[in-house]
Amino acid sequence: MALLPFRKKTEEKVTTDPKVESFLQDFSIEVMPRTAEKVENFRDHLPQGTRVYVAHIEGTPIEDMVATAKRLAADGYQVMPHFPARIIKDDATLTDWIARYQGEAGVDQALLLAGGVAEPHGKFDSSMQLLESGLFDKAGFKRLHVAGHPEGNRDIDPKGGVVNVESALKWKNDFNSRTDAEMAIVTQFAFEAAPIIKWADQVQASGINLPIHIGIAGPAKLQTLIKFAIACGVGPSLKVLQKRAMDVTKLVMPYEPDDVINALAAHKAANPDFAISHVHFFPLGGIKTNAAWTMSRGGLAAQPASASA
Repeated sequence: MALLPFRKKTEEKVTTDPKVESFLQDFSIEVMPRTAEKVENFRDHLPQGTRVYVAHIEGTPIEDMVATAKRLAADGYQVMPHFPARIIKDDATLTDWIARYQGEAGVDQALLLAGGVAEPHGKFDSSMQLLESGLFDKAGFKRLHVAGHPEGNRDIDPKGGVVNVESALKWKNDFNSRTDAEMAIVTQFAFEAAPIIKWADQVQASGINLPIHIGIAGPAKLQTLIKFAIACGVGPSLKVLQKRAMDVTKLVMPYEPDDVINALAAHKAANPDFAISHVHFFPLGGIKTNAAWTMSRGGLAAQPASASA
């Protein structure tokens, strides 16, 4: 009896929403050296030109960071490494890191943040000090993104609230206005659209005109998301996950960010001046899984991302 060839499984078709397609254009995504190692070929998963942030976790050798940046740049991606202030010892270290990224990977953009370390390793404590150093400008780095926190940040405002966070954003907005730096705010992830919209509107109303790249957690197991949300200090919108966890039928199903993306996309379509301009993904369930979800919702399979910001 002749053996019939196996058929390839037909992938589930997702009907795309034009508002969501528009909202997901030029999305960015975050990787770490150890997660990047699990991806054989990024070109199989991400549009060329996608901005890829390389997260620098305390203890990761700079050599691993630069090697990951070099690989991504060679594949045609815009590479934006993290510069966590509190793990950078001094000006010499910062200068060395900038030179390595620039010389070996052609990097000319960076995300500057304080970093989740309680005690600074040396001179730097905040992203504002990194900006003030002048070393990025001297090296020709023009695109400098900074962190935003829609639900506050206990490292910056230990007693809760957003007074210090807002003050820092106003300082960075002023820095942007008095220099030729190209800046944007990239935020921690959240799971509920209403608090995000309220926060973004408040930021804009306070006179801060930096575009916002909203952080979104990609598809993942619910238990994984709850673990990361607690570790990263995600606040009010955590209840969205906790409510889902109480539903046994949903507990075993992977979380996908359709609800929050759909709501934000609809709001952006109805309010073109809305401060959120881009989506930045945290691929907590894996880079390949996140990329596949985004491509299916955004109709991006044959559309290379542009270099706009």
